[in-house]
Amino acid sequence: MAGHIRHPIDVKALEQYLTQHVPEIKVPLEVKQFGFGQSNPTYQLTSSDKKRYVMRKKPPGKLLSKAAHKVEREHRIIAALGPTDVPVPKAYCLCEDESVIGTPFYVMEFLDGRIFEDLSVPNVSPEERTSLWRAAVQTLAKFHSVDVRKVGLESYGKSNGFYDRQLATWKQICTAQSEAIDVDTKEPVGQIPHFDDILQFFADKNIQPQDRATLIHGDYKIDNLVFHKTEPRVIGILDWEMSTVGHPLSDLANLLTPFYTYEASKSYNRSDAFLPGTTPGLPTPDVVLAWYKETAGWDPRPEMHWALAFGVFRLSAIFQGIAARYATRQASSAEAKTYSQAFKPMGELAWSLVEQEKAKYKTAKRGDVAAKL
Repeated sequence: MAGHIRHPIDVKALEQYLTQHVPEIKVPLEVKQFGFGQSNPTYQLTSSDKKRYVMRKKPPGKLLSKAAHKVEREHRIIAALGPTDVPVPKAYCLCEDESVIGTPFYVMEFLDGRIFEDLSVPNVSPEERTSLWRAAVQTLAKFHSVDVRKVGLESYGKSNGFYDRQLATWKQICTAQSEAIDVDTKEPVGQIPHFDDILQFFADKNIQPQDRATLIHGDYKIDNLVFHKTEPRVIGILDWEMSTVGHPLSDLANLLTPFYTYEASKSYNRSDAFLPGTTPGLPTPDVVLAWYKETAGWDPRPEMHWALAFGVFRLSAIFQGIAARYATRQASSAEAKTYSQAFKPMGELAWSLVEQEKAKYKTAKRGDVAAKL
């Protein structure tokens, strides 16, 4: 999975830093870059004694948003979760000195397991597909159960107002992303469809989910998990840059997104695997939520549709970010151009889900009035 280096680094400077700070990593290093990782360039480091490690760094150049590319946060949370039963790679070091290789970076353990880039988990039996998905859901519920105080992450995020903060953050980020100018066409990326109306709906306090604060991953999905080579269990959660203290519904919505976006995702995903009944062993959203409730001890279903609508909007914003990075040629994924074309269809889908939720809320409100009469 690792190969051509698209974002060159000063390998000698990296070797000197590791020799001084992490002497167990033996130099010289063989360095390759992974093809995945839409946001932060990710490298495989092979030491002189043939042990493998992973380095994550901020991308080069001027960053579009100060809220993105937080490799420092990634390092902090995996280091904090190391002693818990949540599976994370071992953290070796964090370097915030930009003079070493140009941007801050950290080094972590290489996990030798399976990563399923296709979220439908192909090439396994239906029984194993079910077990792998169940392991993913149980791992998420286990992570959400971590006491932030016991792992020293009290200051990692605020315990209330998560969705309001998200709205403010994404409004700022999306505005910056929409104004990014393509290097070749000189055209701006443009805004997400129905952007202002979507934000207005989600800001309505009457229908927001009740506050519930836990650690959240921020991008929890099958392809950010490393599974054991032969067993249906998670051995590591990756890509923590968007983690914080927030609402657990947001992680659940992210995990469930492919069950609701298979039509809008045709611009970058040709698979119909998530069409209902197409893939044997793939659980339904209701089954996923029942597994989560069983492990987490609370029922997410009453507020799940609102969270799903927000999750799809957020996905459209993430894709818009890929489009902005592609426009400025900062994108770190070889498939960035393809993904960059998806933010408008996702925005339209988000608006459709918002309209469904608005209609449901109006119906419920009329029912309350009738009951009072």
